[in-house]
Amino acid sequence: TTSSSLKTHLLTHTGEKPFKCTICENAYIRSRDLKTHMLIHTGEKPFKCSSCEYACTKKGNLKTHLMTHTVEKPFKCTICENAYIRSRDLKTHMLIHTGEKPFKCSSCEYACEKKGNLKTHLMTHTVEKPFKCT
Repeated sequence: TTSSSLKTHLLTHTGEKPFKCTICENAYIRSRDLKTHMLIHTGEKPFKCSSCEYACTKKGNLKTHLMTHTVEKPFKCTICENAYIRSRDLKTHMLIHTGEKPFKCSSCEYACEKKGNLKTHLMTHTVEKPFKCT
């Protein structure tokens, strides 16, 4: 409803996150975000590809994956055989060939091609340990 959407939106301004994970420190504004987060702890991947073994925790990720089976990949690497659905993926791929590593750690000499890899690396400099051995 519009009323509940407004209440949820207002939480973005207060910083309040009423839905807290009972296993780790994470907290969320929406209950559905906590539900999705809990899949990390259970290892459950409810969204499965019907064409291959791929499985994931988010519907949007499966939707993007499904395009790899059905959509033409117009963005082709001129150096190797790789091809991509999105131009940004080709741009990231090209960094492998150029050796460029645009994402640099401000605490050490580490550098990498992908923002996500830097984000994971940055956790090595903090006490935060989001992944636990099972």
